[in-house]
Formats: sequence, C-alpha cells, structure tokens
Amino acid sequence: MADRVGTALLGAFVLLAVVGPVLAGSPTALVGDVLEPPSWAHPFGTDSLGRDLFARTADGARTSLVVSTAAVALALLVAVPAGLAAARAHGRWPDQAVMRVVESTQVVPQFVLVVLLLGLGGAGPVQVLGVHVSTTARIVACIALGFVPFFARIARASAVVELESEYVEALRVAGVGERELLVRDVAPNVAPVLGAQVLLALAIAVFAEGGLSFLGLGVPAPHPTLGNLIAEAGGQLLDGAWWYALIPGLVLVAGITGCNLVGDAAADRLVRSDLR
Repeated sequence: MADRVGTALLGAFVLLAVVGPVLAGSPTALVGDVLEPPSWAHPFGTDSLGRDLFARTADGARTSLVVSTAAVALALLVAVPAGLAAARAHGRWPDQAVMRVVESTQVVPQFVLVVLLLGLGGAGPVQVLGVHVSTTARIVACIALGFVPFFARIARASAVVELESEYVEALRVAGVGERELLVRDVAPNVAPVLGAQVLLALAIAVFAEGGLSFLGLGVPAPHPTLGNLIAEAGGQLLDGAWWYALIPGLVLVAGITGCNLVGDAAADRLVRSDLR
C-alpha cells in the first residue's frame, strides 16, 4: 500500500515538474489580480504580484527535480569509483585513507555542510580558476558533495561483500584480473543496492534545495523554486492568502514523501530477495 501511495505522489510530482511548465506558460508573466484565490482560470491562485501560481509552482518543481537529480548523479559519479577502489584495496592504506576522509565529513550533518559550503562562497555566482560558476551549479555541487560520503560507504561495503564471495574467488582462480572483476562482475551487483538508496537521497536533495531556497541560499529570484515560493508567502498568510504557501508546500511534501516511500519499498524488496 505504501509503495503505491509513494508511486502516486512521486508520479504526480514528476508530472507537474515535466508537463506543468509546458502547459502553464511563463512563471514571471503578470496574468491576473494580486492574490487571487484558486479558480478555473488560475487553479493554484495568483501571488502577490499577480503571477500565476500554478506556473510558478510547476517551474519550482522542475527546478527541484533538476537540481536534486543532477546533485545525486554527480555524487554517484564521484562516490562509486572511490568506493570500488577502496574495496579493491580492502584493509590496506588506500582503503583506510578513503574511509577516514568519509568518516570525517560525516561528523557534520549533510544539510549543515551544504549551508556552510554555500555560505563560504557568498551569495550569487563565483569564479573558480577563471571559470564562471552559476549559483545553480554551486548548489548542485554542494549538495552532491554532501552525498559523496554516503554513496562511497555503500559502494565500498557492497563491493567488499562481493569481492569475498565464492563466485569471485572462482573467477580469480580462472585468471580474471581485479580491475575486470570490479567493472564486469562486482559493479553490476552493487548497482541494485545503490539504486535502492538513490530515491532516498533524492528525497533529501529535494528537501535540501527547498530549504536552501527558503533560507535565501538557493536559485536566485525571479526564478521560482518551491522553497522561495513558501518563503515569499510567509508575509501573506495573515491576509488570508492560504493558497500561496499551502499549495507549493504540499507539492514539496509530495515530492519528498513519494521519494521516501518508493525508496523504502525498493530497499525492502532488495532485502527480501537477499533472504531467499
């Protein structure tokens, strides 16, 4: 039951993020009166400037989806090779060096680490070695950096189990090299374990992007995000504009909850298959 609810919530979030911006039009156009309640013309109402809240919420959902997906993908690109390399050197100094770095970064909670990294660079885009790095790219990189230790530990632990299994020992006896073993045989068996955790990481990433935008560290205005829509709406709640914060908030919660429920269901199925 929970996995069906999660699939429905996640599907609705992705559908809004992918199809919504195409159907809704410009998220910055002034299309109605200020703070109109939901209606047939504006299903989510309008904001404090008369912009369509459906268009802005859909665009914000797309931003959350793109940023979180890019951050998790970047983290995997860095963490999986590091975890596999550490597993290959299990018990030796390269393994110990990688794991000490991973453990030291996990002392600080991921969201706090991301806030600190963004805060060090100040607001807005920065120059890194002469290369212009946009605010969105910085957010993706900082969120990804927070996930690298998480995925590296999972990749290493899963790979160590595979490397100590009987079928790998048989392949070694047959003369298969360690690098070929990692790429051809171990990595595909590690992928399902990582895949079960990706959706849980996406839930955290969606929350992190929304939280950063709410704190003013996210994608800069006038580009809408779910977090800055909720932040903008804070001053309007006393005026009765309940839809302004409620609807973007529900969309954000749907995305986070959907990722969590589907990820938990995938992890449970993986555990049950291992027990058979």
